[in-house]
Amino acid sequence: MLGVIGGTGLYDFLDDPEELTVETPYGAPSDVIARGEIAGKDVLFLPRHGKRHQWPPHRIPYRANMWALRSLGVTRILAPAAVGSLQASLTPGSFVLPDQVVDRTFTRDHTFVESGMVHVSFTHPYCDRLQDEVAQAGDLVGVRLHRGGTMVVIEGPRFSTRSESQAYADSGGSIINMTGMPEAILARELAMCYTPIALVTDMDAGIAGGEVVTQAEAVRIFKENTERMRDLVRTALERTVPDCDTGCRQALEGMEPDYLPLAAELPTEGSVANLTPQEGSGPAR
Repeated sequence: MLGVIGGTGLYDFLDDPEELTVETPYGAPSDVIARGEIAGKDVLFLPRHGKRHQWPPHRIPYRANMWALRSLGVTRILAPAAVGSLQASLTPGSFVLPDQVVDRTFTRDHTFVESGMVHVSFTHPYCDRLQDEVAQAGDLVGVRLHRGGTMVVIEGPRFSTRSESQAYADSGGSIINMTGMPEAILARELAMCYTPIALVTDMDAGIAGGEVVTQAEAVRIFKENTERMRDLVRTALERTVPDCDTGCRQALEGMEPDYLPLAAELPTEGSVANLTPQEGSGPAR
């Protein structure tokens, strides 16, 4: 099944949605999950910050969000997000499919692993096949996507200083964001395909004339591009197959994570029975 984690402008893009309330071993997700259809395909949508935007980036219940989607059968996730630019070539209004990530967050629960030897490969953090399908959708709807680059994820909720922005850019960062981690690694630990779809809303402080980043300006640019993002996501979902064979789904092969009875028992569609953790394997947060 396909899933979307997003925010403003995407709450009502599903056909005939119904709301699902889900509890997880890690507490409740950000909000109710909407289940609807796109071109006859079942799609789940989870508002990352909640419908009332009640969750700032550093307080989002990331583990509950990913667990909830996986428990409902989601195996592939599109994750639209607003980002700042660290490179002069990526101007506001640009769409980016990064292929690498640098995690600069420090207060979040970054893993489901509580014990045992579970070392998931994260060399390639995003699903290549899923990104190919999004890029093809971009061609169809006239949205140019910049392929490649590194997304730097900071703790937030504040924006960066000029020196921080310059350091991130000098070290190879392309775009900067506050929510991309731990979403991506938690998806990998649950053997889900995942890709961000980044929309540049501002030049970060000190980058190509960017002086002061403001929330108001970032929101304005995002709203101006909401329809383009909706068209891109809908078209990608219409063309995306429910599963792929690039390796994301084999991320747990040879391992027996303590947060799942058996990695091989991950549900493929709609099942929640196999996502009950072993006793004592995870806190109820």
